[in-house]
Amino acid sequence: MSCLILKFGGAAMGSIERFSKLATFIESRLKEDVKIVVVVSAMGTTTDELLDLAKTVHPNPPKREQDMLISVGERVSMALLAMALELRGIDAISFTGSQSGIITTSDHSEAQILKVRPERIEKALAEKKVVIVAGFQGVSLEKEITTLGRGGADTSAVALAVALGCKKVEFYKDVPGIGEKNPKVHPDVEIFSKLTYEEALGIVGEGAEVLHHRCLELAKKHGILLEIRPFYAPEKVGTIISYEVAHV
Repeated sequence: MSCLILKFGGAAMGSIERFSKLATFIESRLKEDVKIVVVVSAMGTTTDELLDLAKTVHPNPPKREQDMLISVGERVSMALLAMALELRGIDAISFTGSQSGIITTSDHSEAQILKVRPERIEKALAEKKVVIVAGFQGVSLEKEITTLGRGGADTSAVALAVALGCKKVEFYKDVPGIGEKNPKVHPDVEIFSKLTYEEALGIVGEGAEVLHHRCLELAKKHGILLEIRPFYAPEKVGTIISYEVAHV
């Protein structure tokens, strides 16, 4: 049985009602007879709100304590989604980044993933559970909670795909795909149906901030196929990123 990584961004989890819709969508994907790992971001603007909260207490918060605070956002998302799935009779379990075996450098707020030890995830998948992982976070070799900085949750998803031997990651974003410019800022921009990793990296460098370059570079290194889909129409594939040259 193949495995599939689904990554839901903050916009896809922007309200309590959306957890029910996500659970319904995940239930439909289980009919494809695949093992599913879901990587989640914090709900909506939760991370920004937590950062603002920290600054009301300390104008320049200690990075370690800041990581302890903002890592809560993804934990809320993962637990609520697991509950929504259980309500449908789907066996699900949530894991933090550290529980998932995401080992990072000790650079608080900008940690880099060193390796992934996914033993707990593999055990849960073998038990036919849907696994939900908190993106954007991990644990350092010193056993400290860390966060991965901009694009960290997307990078988490690709790193898990590599560790688990999954061939594809589907990203559910608040845009229909990737264009030459950021579709959130330029809603009329033409969306590419296919891009190579190199083309996508070039576009990201020009400001089309749909995926972070760290995520793309890791996918390129290991040949992980990436799909960008709008969360509001999850059945539609906006942009596919792979080694393939031809695109339209």
